[in-house]
Amino acid sequence: MSFMQIKDLCVHYPIRGGFFNSVVDYVYAVDGVSMEFEKGKTYGLVGESGSGKSTTGKAIIGLEKITSGQIIYEGEDVTNQRRKRDSAYNRDIQMIFQDSSSSMNPRKRVMDIIAEPIRNFTNMSDQEERKRIIELLEIVGMSEEAMYKYPHEFSGGQRQRLGIARAVACNPKMIIADEPVSALDLSVQAQVLNFMKDIQTEYGLSYLFISHDLGVVRHMCDHISIMYKGRFVETGSREDIYHDPRHIYTNRLLSAIPNIEPETRIERKKIRQRVETAYREDQHKYYDENGKVYPLKEVSSRHSVAMMATEKGGM
Repeated sequence: MSFMQIKDLCVHYPIRGGFFNSVVDYVYAVDGVSMEFEKGKTYGLVGESGSGKSTTGKAIIGLEKITSGQIIYEGEDVTNQRRKRDSAYNRDIQMIFQDSSSSMNPRKRVMDIIAEPIRNFTNMSDQEERKRIIELLEIVGMSEEAMYKYPHEFSGGQRQRLGIARAVACNPKMIIADEPVSALDLSVQAQVLNFMKDIQTEYGLSYLFISHDLGVVRHMCDHISIMYKGRFVETGSREDIYHDPRHIYTNRLLSAIPNIEPETRIERKKIRQRVETAYREDQHKYYDENGKVYPLKEVSSRHSVAMMATEKGGM
């Protein structure tokens, strides 16, 4: 049973020009995206830079203005900012940003950074607030002394843990994680990702995990949507996407995942060459004459692909 639905979400940016600076066209950053979220599940949103995935996440949380579409939260339409404020939505949906440095005020101590959502959404006393901050620091594996320090005194991985502590401060139902480990070393990435999984199990969180890295997404996500030019080209379970990819763009992304074993590298190179050949020859199956993605069509109950109605897809 889903607790939140995104219906036909659109974020269009006007392009202005001419003598009167009138609108001459639009950038279709997000163009008709729909999703459903269930408790305790992780949903992956994957695509190259400029595909619209980060804009989607920011629109859901309210950092981008929605052109059209709906956000239905626990049966209530909370699409506009006033409806979000009047419900528990702003408390229940939190975000972890890609750049932990820019998402934290460098002039504030950690105790004030973590306390911000607590002060916004609860009526805790100073003593209760302090106790909660210490508890959150312990949860992310940091000592009480950290609360008196400033963001620049921590490593990238530690700052990302502090970002997680801030996100879970008010016991949210869902966290939007926008490229949360892309700026970290591989060893630190693994630590943060495993920690996010532990937090999910403990609190029953749902994640919208935004990334360009299909290897990381495979480790984290139950359901995955592949995004291209503001639209979904394929959605399905982890098994559907990794073992039965149908869209040419999905296959291109999968073929680009690196592997250190020599024999596997040779085989992957052959696959990549085959995919690129198919991409050049068969684009009409996946994009219309204007280069736009076709509407999604069901392959199975939870697997949908954007392609011509007469095509079955697959490689």
